[in-house]
Amino acid sequence: MRRREFREKNQPLVMIIPMIDIMLFLLVFFMISTIYMVQINTLQVNLPQSSNAKQDTRPNIIPITVNADGNILYDKDNVTNKELSEKIYNSLKENSETVFVIRGDKSAKYENVVAILDLLKKSGTRHVSIATEIKTELEK
Repeated sequence: MRRREFREKNQPLVMIIPMIDIMLFLLVFFMISTIYMVQINTLQVNLPQSSNAKQDTRPNIIPITVNADGNILYDKDNVTNKELSEKIYNSLKENSETVFVIRGDKSAKYENVVAILDLLKKSGTRHVSIATEIKTELEK
């Protein structure tokens, strides 16, 4: 008399769809986190708002910050106009495609921002951007 085997031998199943979901989630997470890493490396100022603001993603970006007090910071280093001119020249000497982003506080004097633009123009800079915050729909 032959015995019946009541135990089923199931082969393990590899569920590929949940693995794809997890990988896509991780991809999106790291993409978004790298976008905000640029903003973490800069000083906090109250930027003016613009409805057409875009994120610049070029590789060699150097922020030049103008505080409300009129202090000028070249990539977090407090500098004078003469030192700023030298640093801009040295940066352009290393890489002529350097992008300078002017981050002026809302309450900074317009005169200080124009002085930086003038220095950049004299140095032969080809790529200059002005940082703004994106205006939300409620503020329009």
